[in-house]
Amino acid sequence: MRSSVIGQYQYPTTPSDAEGENVSKYSQIKGRVQDVYCFDQRIDAFLLTMPRATYEYEEGRSSSEDEEEIEQELIEESDEESDNDELPVPQTPSKRKGKGKVDDAEDKHLIVQTAFDAYFTYSASRPQTSSNVYTQLVLPLTGEEYADGIASSSKRLTPLKPSILEPDNLKELFSRFIFELNEGFNLLCYGYGSKRRVLNQFASEVCSKHGHVVVANAFQPDFTVKDLLSRIHTLPPVQDLVLGATVEKQAGQITAHLSKQTQHVYIIIHNIDALPLRSPRSKTVLSLLAFNPRVHIIASVDHLNTSLLWSSSELFARKPDIGDDNTSISACNPNNVSTNPSYTANRGFAWLWHDLTTLSPYDCELAFADRSSISGASSAARRKGALDAASAAAAGNPAAMSETAASHILASVTQKAKKLFILLGKRQLAAIEDAGASASQDLQQYGMAYDALFNAARDDFIAANDTALRSLLGEFRDHRLVVSAPSSTGGAEVLWIPLRKERLVSVIESLEAGAA
Repeated sequence: MRSSVIGQYQYPTTPSDAEGENVSKYSQIKGRVQDVYCFDQRIDAFLLTMPRATYEYEEGRSSSEDEEEIEQELIEESDEESDNDELPVPQTPSKRKGKGKVDDAEDKHLIVQTAFDAYFTYSASRPQTSSNVYTQLVLPLTGEEYADGIASSSKRLTPLKPSILEPDNLKELFSRFIFELNEGFNLLCYGYGSKRRVLNQFASEVCSKHGHVVVANAFQPDFTVKDLLSRIHTLPPVQDLVLGATVEKQAGQITAHLSKQTQHVYIIIHNIDALPLRSPRSKTVLSLLAFNPRVHIIASVDHLNTSLLWSSSELFARKPDIGDDNTSISACNPNNVSTNPSYTANRGFAWLWHDLTTLSPYDCELAFADRSSISGASSAARRKGALDAASAAAAGNPAAMSETAASHILASVTQKAKKLFILLGKRQLAAIEDAGASASQDLQQYGMAYDALFNAARDDFIAANDTALRSLLGEFRDHRLVVSAPSSTGGAEVLWIPLRKERLVSVIESLEAGAA
């Protein structure tokens, strides 16, 4: 009998008649073997599509045992999935694109920002500022427009008038003022509103009946303590007095001379806290005048920190009685200011503070300010505005530069630049002295030629070449502390300092004192 091999099984192909009784069994075995063979082929195809780790055999197991287990499993699966022609083939996992984006999205749902983190995240971002500047959108008001606006608004509104400005109350206030002045005090008036009209009324109605009156408008930007002393020098008690060169000497001579007189001098100072009177030199002169029992100061203030301008000893000093030896202040000697140990005992203000709220507009006080500008909101803008105003004033008026503005500029330059300024300033002062009484206000004619300045600076080892000299002059020219123009006779460039004689002397003395 021939046999045929299918897979691993052998079965007869042509059975004999003697074996007829085994036909039925033969047919059954043949069908089973064919089914196993078909399932075996399908298993091979299935295993090729599966990962290697899913069908690795364990060590120590025989192949026959594995085949029997596989056959049993396939028979059970064929009974359950007989309706399906093909077995489902699982797909191998593929690489997902954009995995980081999915993870980020999941993280956003998992991580929640707290208010603390959100605050610092927002603070770290750059703020967005608008380019619409107020000063560019709205032009500044002219003097006429401002006056018309104030006049039109005053017609529609009922003005507020404090009770202190009523005639009866004002008369009582003036009598109190003159009594306190005669008792050896000086008056300092504060409060909201302009106090100029009330103090001028007090000076004309009351003070003029008791002595000589001097009114100083310190709110003017070009006001100096030198102007105050010059105005006092015109009074009859001291008009024949020969004054010294510096303001300290002049103040000492005036106070010493007034202490021997019987007449009183009343000084009305509007805004004693203004910038022109904040310098140490101005405060020294005012303290000398205020300490004299023959001199009475009535001043107004508007700044919140005005009391910080003076020391405690100056604020609470008491004037000596009339006829006392201390009233003759020997301040004629300029060394008293710096070397006399008892000098601080001969000065002070003896202030009495009075609330003088008038609610009046600051018309005269703001006449020199930009009324429509809001740049005063920050101190940096105020300083920048002051420097710009000083530069513009120097361009229009060669002698309009203030001593304070010049001191601020010189404080930020190098030592060589300061030496160059002193050199130019002394040459300019010498030219003014040579002119004598015929000296004019045009400072350009007392300037110094650029070539002469270069030779002098090279001799003093300030600038070795032209480039170094122009570099030193650059800071001064930017702030118009040094002005240059072609010579009126043609030819070389002429440089000069736009400061009045007394201001230039004061600035040079302060520079030399600081260098020493």
